[in-house]
Amino acid sequence: MFCYQCEQTAKGTGCEKIGICGKDPETAALQDLLIYTLKGLSQVALIGREKGINPKEVNVFIAEATFSTLTNVNFDPQAVAELIKKAVELRDELKAQVVQAGGKLPVNGPANFKLADSLQGMIAQGEEHGILAEKDPDSDIHSLKQTLIYGLKGIAAYADHAQILGQEDDRVYEFLQRGLAATLRSDLKLEEWIEMVLEAGKINLLTMELLDRANTSTYGHPVPTQVPLGAKKGKAILVSGHDLRDLELILQQTEGKGIYVYTHGEMLPCHGYPELKKYPHFYGHYGTAWQNQQKEFAQFPGAIVMTTNCIQKPLDNYKQNIFTTGLVAWPGVTHIGQDKDFGPVIKRALELEGFAQDTDKGTVMVGFARNAVLSVADKVIAAVKAGKIRHFFLVGGCDGARPARNYYTEIVEKIPQDCLILTLGCGKFKFFDKQLGDIDGIPRLLDLGQCNDAYSAIQIALALAKAFDCEVNDLPLSLIISWYEQKAVAILLTLLSLGIKDIRLGPTLPAFISPNVLDYLVKNYNIKPISSAEEDLKAILG
Repeated sequence: MFCYQCEQTAKGTGCEKIGICGKDPETAALQDLLIYTLKGLSQVALIGREKGINPKEVNVFIAEATFSTLTNVNFDPQAVAELIKKAVELRDELKAQVVQAGGKLPVNGPANFKLADSLQGMIAQGEEHGILAEKDPDSDIHSLKQTLIYGLKGIAAYADHAQILGQEDDRVYEFLQRGLAATLRSDLKLEEWIEMVLEAGKINLLTMELLDRANTSTYGHPVPTQVPLGAKKGKAILVSGHDLRDLELILQQTEGKGIYVYTHGEMLPCHGYPELKKYPHFYGHYGTAWQNQQKEFAQFPGAIVMTTNCIQKPLDNYKQNIFTTGLVAWPGVTHIGQDKDFGPVIKRALELEGFAQDTDKGTVMVGFARNAVLSVADKVIAAVKAGKIRHFFLVGGCDGARPARNYYTEIVEKIPQDCLILTLGCGKFKFFDKQLGDIDGIPRLLDLGQCNDAYSAIQIALALAKAFDCEVNDLPLSLIISWYEQKAVAILLTLLSLGIKDIRLGPTLPAFISPNVLDYLVKNYNIKPISSAEEDLKAILG
């Protein structure tokens, strides 16, 4: 196997024996085959579009299946194999429609390959179409192709979340298909690949806007909310991942059953949504970021549901308590299917002892998405003009296990008192419970939400730039981003497509970025790796 799509890839170059995430070589090969198959399905879908054939089932499936290959989503070889079979089935059905409409199909490649009959045969096929097996002879073009694929995975994740809540845009589906199919081409020049990667950033902005609309039109705009970090005596269910619809269904199905529902990881911001916080048994938040789950889940006295990416290998001491749903899968873990009947989760929660007593571990504030922040924009602007707010820092993104990530804790602790700190994503768990005070009643630490809510951060920056009659790059704003998986890649491409410069990225730079591509990013966007908290603050503030 070879995989280097996440920040924690082995030795900073690539996982070759087993994934740092826990992905085994067989699953890695099947995921490679799934992406290869989706490229072929996308080729056919694009030709179908030219003939007026554009089935929604194909569009939605390509997004879902691409999302399933994102880091920490699907570790079940059988589940991945079923997605591959479905991709081939849809491909062949669509091919027949295209031929009937007079379309001309590719004569070779993934639009035509015959799928092996056995799982082992499929694994062997996957090994023939991995990252290194299909490496472009030009290392820079290969780097940009991989960057595009990982950006597409992030876009697919956001598109899937939005589609679940009824928000879609065919421009997103078309680009997913065009981008996947493009990686099969050898006729594009380096400049054209750069343009396509930046187009991915623009499409991701559209996709995040769809998701923002989906969340806020369904659950209301988040409002500032105090969230308990302790527990309530009684039975318990813990919901992790990112999916708001799954959380809502769990809240509905547990009403009146004497079960308290807690969030974990990136579900924390859900407490700010009016249509979710109205449930009296939606109590508080338990634990921190995804990489600590093996320790934290073992101590949770209830049932656990993983709704999207973020799952780690469940340990034996809690494996019978954990459930997956949606695209998440792990061998041997009970999966809640498309009917979304969380009865088995509820049954397990009632069997377990739950929390023996009330505990008080303080609270944290959430709910500072764009609507909440912009509602006090006049106070923020006045504080800047009065010299009370000197600088804005966006310190957010993904968390992870590398010791170097302590940088994000240190820089937040050392940012001066006359600065505001915006945060989003699970990177906030390095400092989310710190009491940093306020500036004229405005909390110094503003939690904008999930990584899925990066749209809020962008809209806040654009609104401030408009208020001060300047460009975003002229604002007293510094972006200090921690990345881990492919949604972070998509967000980074969005920032670049908007022309935003001076981003500090860490804890390490992506292994799939070639030296020449990195040089291009440095020269055109002044992107730079993080150094130390002291050095970066000195460079930013002088």
